[in-house]
Amino acid sequence: MIEVKKHGVILEKSASSFENEGVFNPAVYQDKDSVHLFYRAVRKGNFSSIGYCKLNGPLNVIERSKLPILVSETSEEFHGIEDPRITKIDNTYYLTYSAYDGINVFGAYATSTDLKNFEKQGIITPKFTFEEYSKLIAQNYGRIKKSHYVFYELFSRYKISKMMKGKIYVWDKNLVFFSKKIQGKFALLHRLHPSIQLLCFEDSNELTSSFWRNYIEDLGKHIVLLPKFIHESSHIGAGCPPIETEKGWLIVYHAAQSSTKGLIYHACAALLDLKNPLKVIGRLKQPLFSPTEDYEIEGNVNNVVFPTGTAIFNNELYIYYGAADSRIAVASVSLNNLLSEILNNK
Repeated sequence: MIEVKKHGVILEKSASSFENEGVFNPAVYQDKDSVHLFYRAVRKGNFSSIGYCKLNGPLNVIERSKLPILVSETSEEFHGIEDPRITKIDNTYYLTYSAYDGINVFGAYATSTDLKNFEKQGIITPKFTFEEYSKLIAQNYGRIKKSHYVFYELFSRYKISKMMKGKIYVWDKNLVFFSKKIQGKFALLHRLHPSIQLLCFEDSNELTSSFWRNYIEDLGKHIVLLPKFIHESSHIGAGCPPIETEKGWLIVYHAAQSSTKGLIYHACAALLDLKNPLKVIGRLKQPLFSPTEDYEIEGNVNNVVFPTGTAIFNNELYIYYGAADSRIAVASVSLNNLLSEILNNK
């Protein structure tokens, strides 16, 4: 068993109007002893923006912005920009997020060179309706259970959309960049329900409707991880940006388990090949950690630990996560011990 230490809550909602409902799911960037958090800030009515705070060391908040650093600007972002992650590639920071209009969710990103000013680059995930996606995914029948991919996630929203007389699109979210290009291309993880896939491209302009049509028609060859264990019985999704180690790319991801109490979200871990992240070297058979504390069990959404960023201090891996969709908490584990345990589960 891996020993995981929970350090508790480090950030709660405030009286500020943009974050009076909750703060959680932070993007994390470590610069020596400083840790920058770009977190999902929610105001009443479930409208989200991106807030900011700075830590000295892994746990001590020393600075907090009184205003959001990124806000909704387009119709696709009407209900907010959610669940950011951040990665530095060369001299540019890539902040990914989910654009939510109240029904549909798309994956988007913004860039910065100073961690202060971010320029939105727009949506890069596919815009296919329920019917269009159903036809495309049918090409994969035999490799992937069509019903698992389409109807499990989309049918309830499809019915809602029909009642509201609006279009419903396939959800693609949890975009997470790798920290370096792989074989000359940007690489990122993303989630078309219920698995984690790999996307590679040289320029985001390549990600046209035609590109995504071909990608989805052969979706099976892009899958990194499928739900496999009981604690992954609903779905899985990318969590923290991959960490490059000598053993491989370490990924800490989330898994949702179906239960009589609703979904239970766990933190999980796996190791991917450095040259070919589609190759899984090892994967924990049990969650790395699960909701056990009051602040993880009760909140805006109960029973949630949702890892979105990491920092390393003295070979200890600190994992920052949203707790019950209400607050930001931290857990830590020995990096060496975690790698060893994953390698024991090849």
